Amino acid sequence: MQVVTWNVNSLRARLDHLLRFLDEESPDVVCLQELKLSDNQFPHERIRDAGYPHLEWWGEKNYNGVALLSKHPIEDPQRGHCDGGDDSQARLIAGTVKGVRVIGVYAPNGTRLGSERFAFKLAWYDRLFEMIDGRYTPEDALVLCGDLNIAPDDPDVWDPFKCDGILLCHPLERERFQRFIDWGFTDPYRDRNPFANDFSWWDYQQMGWQRNHGMRIDHTLITPTLDARCTDVQIHADVRGWKTASDHAPVSVTFD
Repeated sequence: MQVVTWNVNSLRARLDHLLRFLDEESPDVVCLQELKLSDNQFPHERIRDAGYPHLEWWGEKNYNGVALLSKHPIEDPQRGHCDGGDDSQARLIAGTVKGVRVIGVYAPNGTRLGSERFAFKLAWYDRLFEMIDGRYTPEDALVLCGDLNIAPDDPDVWDPFKCDGILLCHPLERERFQRFIDWGFTDPYRDRNPFANDFSWWDYQQMGWQRNHGMRIDHTLITPTLDARCTDVQIHADVRGWKTASDHAPVSVTFD
């Protein structure tokens, strides 16, 4: 069973890229972020024709938006934190596939340190942790994946000195990420590639892709139950090199 997360940065602009990836890689489950289209604009027919008949999506015009695509039935679908708080932004979608609970998220960027949006990001993460801690245990088969908008450590950025303390690398953000690891999640990519300096996002500006000035901010966190069955985890960096590609590459994790 292969689960993929991918921030497509506009599904309307990247639909052909998605269909190509589905054809070439054929994952079981795909979590998409940043759809940038409303619910009624979601291209469900073309995706079903590509072999993914089971779909859950939550669109938002021009911003955000998340989706689950699956070859297998999706049980207990969920939109948002469902904690009584503000869930007006389409940033979280979840479902259970073949006994595995998959939570796909598009975490807030934060925009600028010290801003209201940065405070919103931290609070959003706190809500996410409380939701997971209140509903699940590390013994559950759980995948938390998506564009988490946090580079958790120095090997996850192109230059740890220039990136030290900036947005996506700030100690308060990294503390939120570490909280999930302390709870029981593992980071299978880092665990299996302890010294790798690999990235999942490269800025469009200043030739970020061409200069390999990137960050690893797209993650597939898994519980120990799944980690014991994990046979592969990879960043599909070649996809970032496709013509008119998203600035994010897909990340996949595979279980026996």
